[in-house]
Amino acid sequence: MTSKQHWLKNQIIKGLLYEDKSISDLCSYLGISAPTCSLLVNKMINEGLIAKKGSGQSIGGRKPDLYTSTPGNFFVLGIEMDRYQTKMAILDNTFNYAVPTKTLSLDIEKEARPIELLHSLATELIENSKIDKNKLIGIGVSMPGLVDAKQGHNHTFIVATEQLKTLKEELENTFNRPVYIQNDVKCLTSAEKHFGLAKDKNDALLLFLDWGIGLGIIMDGEIRGGRLGFSGEIGHMPFKDEGILCYCGKRGCLETVASGMALAKIVKEGIQSGQHSLLNNLPDSEIDKIEPQVIINAAKRGDQYAIKILGDIGYNVGRAVASTIQLFNPELIILAGRIAQAQEYITIPMQQAINTYCMAQIREDVVIKVSELTNNPILLGLTSNVLNQHLETTN
Repeated sequence: MTSKQHWLKNQIIKGLLYEDKSISDLCSYLGISAPTCSLLVNKMINEGLIAKKGSGQSIGGRKPDLYTSTPGNFFVLGIEMDRYQTKMAILDNTFNYAVPTKTLSLDIEKEARPIELLHSLATELIENSKIDKNKLIGIGVSMPGLVDAKQGHNHTFIVATEQLKTLKEELENTFNRPVYIQNDVKCLTSAEKHFGLAKDKNDALLLFLDWGIGLGIIMDGEIRGGRLGFSGEIGHMPFKDEGILCYCGKRGCLETVASGMALAKIVKEGIQSGQHSLLNNLPDSEIDKIEPQVIINAAKRGDQYAIKILGDIGYNVGRAVASTIQLFNPELIILAGRIAQAQEYITIPMQQAINTYCMAQIREDVVIKVSELTNNPILLGLTSNVLNQHLETTN
């Protein structure tokens, strides 16, 4: 097989990642003739790479055959790291879970030997999976912070030193597999673009409201990362003059008043100062590590203190988002993450702030929705990125 044929076969697999296609669709996607495409497709069917799957729509005449990827041709180990825990799973080229998600406690800021721990846990996961290791094409790692995916650096967590190579190099040396690292919000944006509410949307924003706050940007149908991949750091935009110190080193960042970390801090201080709330019944050990969902549950039970705090968070987020609406003029804003699960407790005050701080002509057509993706969408987007990069770079 020539290198061009191999590349074309990879492009056919890539073209079938998110939807089934006909020969005509594949010809348009690849820019090749129908005879050449048919020859390649038939060869790939015989090799078990793709298969026929039903018929497409037709405006009169015979309905075209549709083709789909065959499950289990490639596998990706996905490692989703957030501040306090890490999830691992193995997905195949059709985004089915070959191994269910495993969650473990790992403090990304305090773990002394994170690479060794990840390798130990991942090796166990791979061994127990019984998959063909030759089909494990790569490992994807999603992380918060300033992630330079091209250079393989995270400038915020597990930072390279004189002794430590780039995170990508260190992981590749440890796992002996290609490794792709990416910012968690970029992965989530990819999942929304290909599988979620942003599918077929040209201009949309993904607002990740979790322990921190991040922004995913889709403009003209493309996910925008910026020169180094650092776009969307809305959580570290200045928001409050003379505010409290943020972990990034600046004062008054949006994250200090509107993130999961801020929510936990505000609630803890309120309880300790004698605020009347259902949350007063929590044991001290749980208050120290309070999860946003606990506060949301209290609000749903009518706790006025919890409702007020969530409302304040929503209003602050809305005030910041008003600026992004003015900048990007999106048709859709998707809310995701732990705080987004508060639903109307944050969306209503958020909309009030947008109405106050955004020009009417720009805000009128913007729709705000909470993400409908479930089952670890960051791992889904991460797998998508790894598959795309593998198929693009493999000769």
